[in-house]
Amino acid sequence: MQVVSSLKSAKSRHPDCQIVKRRGRLYVICKTNPRFKARQGTKTRK
Repeated sequence: MQVVSSLKSAKSRHPDCQIVKRRGRLYVICKTNPRFKARQGTKTRK
């Protein structure tokens, strides 16, 4: 999984890529080609 600064470019890599928000982070998931997985954002400290 790559940590990227811009998920817009990561989403346009493959037509099956989806942007998902989980636990305050943004993820790009791609089921047909899993090497395109990426995330953006860090977890905030409590």
